Amino acid sequence: MGFPENVLTSGERVELRMRPHWREVFAAVLVGLLLLAVLIYIAWLTPNDTTGNWIQWIVVAIGVLVAIFLVVMPILRWLTTHYVVTTHRVLVRRGVITKTGKDITLSKITDVSFERTLLDRLTGSGTLRIESAGDSPDETFRAIPRSDRVQQVINRLIDEDANRRAQRMVNRAGFETNQEAADRIHEEEQRMHEEEERLAEARRNAPSSGSSSDTTAVTADPTTRSTSTPESPTPSEPDR
Repeated sequence: MGFPENVLTSGERVELRMRPHWREVFAAVLVGLLLLAVLIYIAWLTPNDTTGNWIQWIVVAIGVLVAIFLVVMPILRWLTTHYVVTTHRVLVRRGVITKTGKDITLSKITDVSFERTLLDRLTGSGTLRIESAGDSPDETFRAIPRSDRVQQVINRLIDEDANRRAQRMVNRAGFETNQEAADRIHEEEQRMHEEEERLAEARRNAPSSGSSSDTTAVTADPTTRSTSTPESPTPSEPDR
């Protein structure tokens, strides 16, 4: 009974995924073991005849009903309870037959606190309280594993979410953020460096190109040189 990933939006990432502490089902497991021991003991005491068989069946039926309400249902509630902290919100999902859920966006959370009793410190759990703005009631999550660490993670995500929203507002206003300015300067420096390398490569190739053209010109000169022939004398006018 894992957490349904299809409830996440685009770009949303899960940071923490928890169930209530295992101590929430400790009593149910203990009751189940006691019921099993009682059933075995009654089956051992009753005679192996018709009356004894009826007694065993009746005891088994009663034991199954008690186990459903005191063992099976608490374990199923524990398995179907999910506390999920993402980069956008805090999600709560509960319920075996009737499903209930609540989402608390990080932008609406005004305070996150935890409380740890002596039993909580012994078991490594605690109570987490989330106060939100608006008409939504405050949420109290009991038996949260490592509630102090969860509080720190939620506070960090709240700060990151606030920074993202502020950056989006700045971008809509047409201003350039520090990160965008740094990226732009880096791109300009990269283009200047590539241009300098291209010019240096062109200067290195320039002399070799010139010498080869001169050689070609010199080589071609003897073949193209023509011997000059003396001009034929202009015929003189006949003597009159």
